[in-house]
Amino acid sequence: SRLLEALARNGLQYRYSRLTDEISERLARELDLIRQKDFVTYFLISWDIVRYARQRGYFYVGRGSGANSLVAYCLGITDVDPIELDLYFERFINLYRDSPPDFDMDFSWKDREDVTRYIFEKHGMEHTALLGAYNTFQFRATIRELGKVFGLPKEDIDALVSRAETPASADEIGQLILKYSAYIQGFPNYISIHAGGILISAQSIYNYSATFMPPKGFPTVFFDMHIAEDIGLYKFDILSQRGLGHIRDAVEYVRENQGIDVDIHDIPRFKRDKKIKQLMETGHTMGCFYVESPAMRQLLRKSGCTDYISLVAASSIIRPGVARSGMMQEFIKRYRFPEARTKAHPVLLEILPETFGVMVYQEDVIKVAHYFAGLSLAEADVLRRGMSGKSRSKEEFQRVREAFFANCAEKGYSEALAQEVWFQIESFAGYSFSKAHSASYAVESFQSLYLKAHYPLEFMCAVINNFGGFYKTEFYVHGARMSGAEVLTPCVNHSDALCCITGKRIFIGLAFIESLEQTFVWQLLQERQQHGVFQDMEDFVARMQPSLTQLKTLVKAGAFTFTGVSKKELLWRAHLQVDASVAEGTVEQGVLFKTTTAPFALPDFSTDILEDAYDQMALLGFTMVPPFLLCDAVLQPHILAADLSRYSGKEVRVYGYLVTIKPTRTVKGDRMCFGTFIDEKGHWIDTTHFPKIAAAYPFRGRGIYEIVGTVDEAYGVYAINVSFMQRLPDKPDPRGDT
Repeated sequence: SRLLEALARNGLQYRYSRLTDEISERLARELDLIRQKDFVTYFLISWDIVRYARQRGYFYVGRGSGANSLVAYCLGITDVDPIELDLYFERFINLYRDSPPDFDMDFSWKDREDVTRYIFEKHGMEHTALLGAYNTFQFRATIRELGKVFGLPKEDIDALVSRAETPASADEIGQLILKYSAYIQGFPNYISIHAGGILISAQSIYNYSATFMPPKGFPTVFFDMHIAEDIGLYKFDILSQRGLGHIRDAVEYVRENQGIDVDIHDIPRFKRDKKIKQLMETGHTMGCFYVESPAMRQLLRKSGCTDYISLVAASSIIRPGVARSGMMQEFIKRYRFPEARTKAHPVLLEILPETFGVMVYQEDVIKVAHYFAGLSLAEADVLRRGMSGKSRSKEEFQRVREAFFANCAEKGYSEALAQEVWFQIESFAGYSFSKAHSASYAVESFQSLYLKAHYPLEFMCAVINNFGGFYKTEFYVHGARMSGAEVLTPCVNHSDALCCITGKRIFIGLAFIESLEQTFVWQLLQERQQHGVFQDMEDFVARMQPSLTQLKTLVKAGAFTFTGVSKKELLWRAHLQVDASVAEGTVEQGVLFKTTTAPFALPDFSTDILEDAYDQMALLGFTMVPPFLLCDAVLQPHILAADLSRYSGKEVRVYGYLVTIKPTRTVKGDRMCFGTFIDEKGHWIDTTHFPKIAAAYPFRGRGIYEIVGTVDEAYGVYAINVSFMQRLPDKPDPRGDT
């Protein structure tokens, strides 16, 4: 207890340049409650985990409701300031909470395994285990399993699954399968591993459960998180996230490429950065974690969100439940137009001034219940948990509900007013999102935005290398090029396993070549490090002794472009110069005599950019050739993305290269889509496909699309309401390959 207080007070000096009575009193109150609930050990173990991560130079983010804690902020477990955001500690821990708290700690996917190893070594296998999880039978999957039991062929099972919602159309056996599938639905199927939960117990873990050893190599208990919570075991969520990997790598690339050390934890400075505000205003957020999706990009532009506080709100209202309820549109109106705020209930507007009377967060339920109805913060959290389906005690929830109305009557509120506010809380709480979660996402987004704003090339290189995000690798490569990078094909002399950046040049990594053996890649890099770059392909063959298949793969990927020799000639040389035994990969010794000039003459070969494009698609999964060059159609008169603002309400024709599709359902359950494309200049085009259009003109895979529709405008953001769409044909491979 004394150690926790000492660490917290030391952290207080680091976090706040000016201490106020409010901050000091808040810290003392939190420490007192942590002691009362006997959660001191949980905080100290969490502190030890992040301390180890900092010592190792691992980048991490403390996320979840733990961000409501000032103690956690002072210990460095989170980077979210609960004082700045008015986050209630009682949302995290209160007198009514008997189960241990729950910190979510995200690490880079490259670092997570070592952090897990450290926890097991620190606390011992006798007291540490991974948390189990039960996968349950889902209705359609159960139909398939029972169909096999009844001996039905796959075609009949598929037909039965498609008719599951109309059981009357099934035959006698089908009726039995559907009947028993309904009974089995929700039953445990098999046990697996929780996404990131690690249990640490004071007594031996075997006092609670036997364990099994999954491929991860750590003992795992036979129960899930709910049982762990019921019996009071400490659970630590050690999660991995690709977004953290690209932040960590970008910082490293900036240091290597520009000699600049970036303090990525200087969040106060990031919040004041004008370049970040500009990125948010224009929606140029590709790669920036939570704010890179088309929906989030449009929300930022519609709402005019340019600061940290509004980004925290945006990270919450983009959630499906809030957006579908109409809260998102109402927030945008009130954020942009002060006159729209007069529609808010005066009581809610007074309690929720930051969001103009719109309940955006789970914490807003606590605020309204506390300030409007006079419930204690602990009682208000019971209300929130009960309405979101997390309460284990109906009696406790009912008691708090009765207290809500009793307090309202005592305050002199009319029954109609009390019922109205209760209805708003009740209709909102079930789909609300934690403000602490939103704040954690916003912090990480600001870190990414800072790197993208000031070091865009290093940042995009890092995003590509972490293989994760909303978009495919192809579009992060496009983003790097739009940021001013010269993106080049893999090269045996310049590429590393992953992409590398020198100045403004980014070389695609050798590991991105799908059919290239990874062991061969590491041998190549080791040879180059020990004996220098390769002079030409002949030198490469002599030193690396590649198989013919591997050599041809490198040639087709453009890895010998530095020689100035055409790919066709290099392929001829590969066949003529590689000894047959070496081509089979059977010779391990070096070549005795190096041939410096070819003893044969080859004709001049013509080159075709289409051949490069098809080679790149086959080997990299995407083409580095501008995609519009592959379109085998004459484009009709059309406009570009930059012209949309001049055609609001008018029908237009555009051409776009498909980026991504977002299918969704209308209120009536009909399928519709949102599309995202890039035009010839590389700029975004957003489209809306309502049910009839989505059915009549479906998407047909990657390629160039002709799109006709009406330009819709909302808060200065333009999208096309599609009335016609078709995918245009691609130019055939000139070599005749499919």
